[in-house]
Amino acid sequence: MMRLLRLLVLSAGAALVLFPFVFMISTSLKSQSEVFSAGLQLIPVTWDAAENYSKAFSRIPMLQVLGNGALVCALIVVFQVLFALPAAYALAKLRFPGRDALFALVMLGLLVPIHAISIPLYAAARVSGLLNTLAVLIMPFTLSVFAIFLFRQFVKAIPDDLILAARSDGLSESAIVWRVLLPNAWPAASAFAVFSVVAHWNDLYWPLIAISKTHLATPPLGLLFFRAAEVGDDYGALMAATVVVTAPLVLFFLFAQRLFIDGMTMTGLKG
Repeated sequence: MMRLLRLLVLSAGAALVLFPFVFMISTSLKSQSEVFSAGLQLIPVTWDAAENYSKAFSRIPMLQVLGNGALVCALIVVFQVLFALPAAYALAKLRFPGRDALFALVMLGLLVPIHAISIPLYAAARVSGLLNTLAVLIMPFTLSVFAIFLFRQFVKAIPDDLILAARSDGLSESAIVWRVLLPNAWPAASAFAVFSVVAHWNDLYWPLIAISKTHLATPPLGLLFFRAAEVGDDYGALMAATVVVTAPLVLFFLFAQRLFIDGMTMTGLKG
């Protein structure tokens, strides 16, 4: 009985979460007149999918916008891992004066949102000539304090004997990071990659400040440019563009969900 009750509660929660997505897809298939009809009907009476989705790809360079988002997210993840893993190793396994104080500063960094430092970042980008480039979308996020924290917790669970054995074999500290820790840190890296990609794929705040050219837009900013290009509010086409922008992220999460779960639950080496 309790199992059935839990199943019903979880099913109701899933339906509540999925309904906006179902409504979005349904709207993307409808004609403009049907979108504003009084009744709520998920299955369109008049299918207008071809026109809506053709507008989604013709009003703005949608494929380039998706490519920008994929490139920016991929490079951000790569740089974040490259910087975070050595820092996490130092904070977890090396002993030096001020280590705990330094880790406390890292934790304080979690409290500083991008909004609080956006003006200095914008000024620096303008002076350096990086505005309206893909580099300006990547550089502010190459160092992630959350990644340092996550990798530190993972590295702390790795046995010290493994580190000592690597040192006995003559490996330098840098070699230990990339040849010993990195292969074992893939679960944590995969879990972090999901967090990072979702956050930066959906980010509108910083791209809206730093980018004003359509061909450099990331997916959320591309949707904003798409709506600005519309004559009136064509919600069928707008929802079609939203489906196109959302689909890669959903597919990425479905592909990476097993790695994500392993990364969140694994606290040591695989046996």
